[in-house]
Amino acid sequence: MGRRTLTIFLLLSFFLSLLGFSLSSPEIRVVTAEKRIDLTSSIVRVFLTLKVENTGTSQAPEILLAFPPTEAEHLAILKASTAEGKRKKKTYVPLSVSPTELPDTPNGAHLFSISLHNPLKAGETTVLEVLYVVTHCLEPFPAEISQSESQLVYYRDSAILLSPYHVTEQITYIKTPSNKVESFTNVDPTSRAGTELKYGMYNDYPPYSYSPIIIHFENNHPFAVVEELVRQVEISHWGSLQITEHYKLKHGGARHKGIFSRVEYQSRPSISGVSSFKHLLARLPPRVHSVYYRDEIGNISSSHLRIGSQKSELEIEPRYPLFGGWQATFVIGYGLPLQDFLFESDDGQRYLNFSFGCPLLETVVDDLTIKVVLPEGSKNPLAAVLFPVEQHLETSYSYLDVVGRTTVVLKKKNVVPDHNIPFQVYYDFNPIFMLAEPLMLVSAVFLFFIACIAYLHIDLSIRKL
Repeated sequence: MGRRTLTIFLLLSFFLSLLGFSLSSPEIRVVTAEKRIDLTSSIVRVFLTLKVENTGTSQAPEILLAFPPTEAEHLAILKASTAEGKRKKKTYVPLSVSPTELPDTPNGAHLFSISLHNPLKAGETTVLEVLYVVTHCLEPFPAEISQSESQLVYYRDSAILLSPYHVTEQITYIKTPSNKVESFTNVDPTSRAGTELKYGMYNDYPPYSYSPIIIHFENNHPFAVVEELVRQVEISHWGSLQITEHYKLKHGGARHKGIFSRVEYQSRPSISGVSSFKHLLARLPPRVHSVYYRDEIGNISSSHLRIGSQKSELEIEPRYPLFGGWQATFVIGYGLPLQDFLFESDDGQRYLNFSFGCPLLETVVDDLTIKVVLPEGSKNPLAAVLFPVEQHLETSYSYLDVVGRTTVVLKKKNVVPDHNIPFQVYYDFNPIFMLAEPLMLVSAVFLFFIACIAYLHIDLSIRKL
């Protein structure tokens, strides 16, 4: 009887502990949610403002965000911040965001956790500012267009914010490139004014609510997609930084059908091929020099370089305009002063401070590879990047190399202009290795002269004994 009583007591303690956990676990409610979607280019940017409240009895160290599977698959950037201070003294503090999982998430929703600097206490509220960028989510329809047709695309989303929490009030604004909207889903209340669609205000929706919408509109912005980009950054301690970029570019919009007419394209530029593009703008660092632009045929002269004190801009034109589905491959190279990008840390290590991403503006890069070629003799390389990337080491060989140069290789998929932020590569280097190549040249010249002197003083003629 005593053993049975003990067992019942342990079971009751277990269930009470579970009950106590559930009662003390944090409960979050979204008081207001404002969502602004920018569809003016080929890259979709979403600005989300959330005012959240802890309605539970314990502190909440994190806030969860939910995304549908199709959107999470093409998510390129996800940033979150919170405002601290008031009015003129207000500052936005970035917050850490990481993917997370919960059991039994409806409809395969993907969750991300925003870690708060200070846990949200019971009864307190905070405002979160979220920015996320989505690529390849504008679907051309029709999928093929002729040279004289405009490009129409579909955009799919939800009028209701997909959230793991109860949402009290929410509203969504969608901005299109022009007022040429073929159709859109109506979810009362819905209104349209010029280039902006407004969904809401919607009140009191339970967690994981979803109301699909489709917007069919005109978007003739260049759908420039770099399928593959390899950037090689070669460091020379003799005073230069050499950059070589190999591009495989395509037009990712509606495919071109029919025959291309150069006469029509040039005579009616505002009508013929409005969704095509014939030039791209690359933003390069200041004090750039020795710039070249070529493809498999050779040098391409149709480019314009503007050098300024803060930035340099290179406007390039492929050999032919790019329509939907068309591709082009080319190489851009340039040199930079070493002192602008190579520094020495307090512990004696040298480090390169360079920009990640693609210098072409408003371009999506499906597969990016950055190779940082360190001087021969470099040791202990370490790359510091602010977002997750694949990295490994390999060995490269150049002129007069003996043991090869250590090369730091960084790889990332789904890269957008928001990734163009600095990264660092740290390494150790002994200055004695700078004498290796001059000594090799001096030794080669010295041996050549010794061989010449020996040849002049040796008698190789055949004589009779």
